[in-house]
Amino acid sequence: MAEKGTNEILEDIDQGKSSVKKWLTGLLILIILAGILAIVLSPTLLTYIQPNEFGIKEVRIGVHRGIQKTVYKSGFHILIPTFEKMHRFPRDIQVLELTNRKQTASRFVRQDNSAHIQTSDGFFVDVDVSILYRIKDPYLVFTTIGPGKLYEDNGIIPRAEPILKETLGELTTEEFYNSLLRVEKTVKAQKQLNEELNPKGIQVDQVLVRYFQYSQEIQRNIEEKKLKDQLAEKYKAEAKAAREAALIKKVIEEGKASVRVMLEEGKAYKTRKMAERDLYVRSQRAQANLLVKLAEARRTELKNVALQGAGSDRLVGLRMAEVIRGIETLILPSDGPQGINPLNLGQTLRLLEVRQPEKEEAK
Repeated sequence: MAEKGTNEILEDIDQGKSSVKKWLTGLLILIILAGILAIVLSPTLLTYIQPNEFGIKEVRIGVHRGIQKTVYKSGFHILIPTFEKMHRFPRDIQVLELTNRKQTASRFVRQDNSAHIQTSDGFFVDVDVSILYRIKDPYLVFTTIGPGKLYEDNGIIPRAEPILKETLGELTTEEFYNSLLRVEKTVKAQKQLNEELNPKGIQVDQVLVRYFQYSQEIQRNIEEKKLKDQLAEKYKAEAKAAREAALIKKVIEEGKASVRVMLEEGKAYKTRKMAERDLYVRSQRAQANLLVKLAEARRTELKNVALQGAGSDRLVGLRMAEVIRGIETLILPSDGPQGINPLNLGQTLRLLEVRQPEKEEAK
């Protein structure tokens, strides 16, 4: 009984494993079929919004029918065929070209005829204008203007030329040549366009006047008048330049004269200082020579005094000794009244008449 029970248990386990394998196999097949179905249906269930696009979904059937407020940006989004539709609007800058020269305009932008504007003094001018704008709120564009390219046909184009006529028409014929005034009027046109188009989801970034042209006769008259005005301005500028050149020349001459005066003053100062230097040198040299002469005179005086004082006779004797130093043999008497005793210095001095007898006796 025990063995039979074990076998039954093993059989049940094998049957369970087989059931699990069948279930997993069925699930895998179901997943594969679902993947294949998704691949087949993905072109109809998914829609792709480009990086430069907005997407607005329209629900045609269901509870929430109508235009949805959600704005879809770049990427894949689920879309149920027949029940829903995706409307696309550009996100990048759009350009409206108003020009009669179609060959100069880009084929990637919307083109229309030039703005035919009457100036404040009654003349007509054709103006080429570039309007740069973008869709700010695609939901407002769709609900106020419509889908597709209606933002061009029913939005920007109908309002562009009337506003340009109103703003640029405030200029006179000649003022069109004034770039600052033209820019001022285009800024005013941009402001008015935004006042009308912002509530519809469109933002105007720039209004640029590229070119303008009058009729040939008016153009020629304006060009002749502008040429005359430019010649008059040229003559004024040349006259002013001549005056400025004369003024510069005068300043240069005055500067040169001032330099010459300063140089002469410098030379005079140098001469005066050199004379003062020479005078000082001569005076100092004269004083020095005087001091030297006085010193020499004092030396002679002191020498004379010394020679006349005590011991001068001995100095003379020493000098005489130097005189007779070169004599090798001297024969003198050693006895009698004229005899010489080498040891008697006084007698030798008297003999040589260096010392007088009166002076010796007085001493």
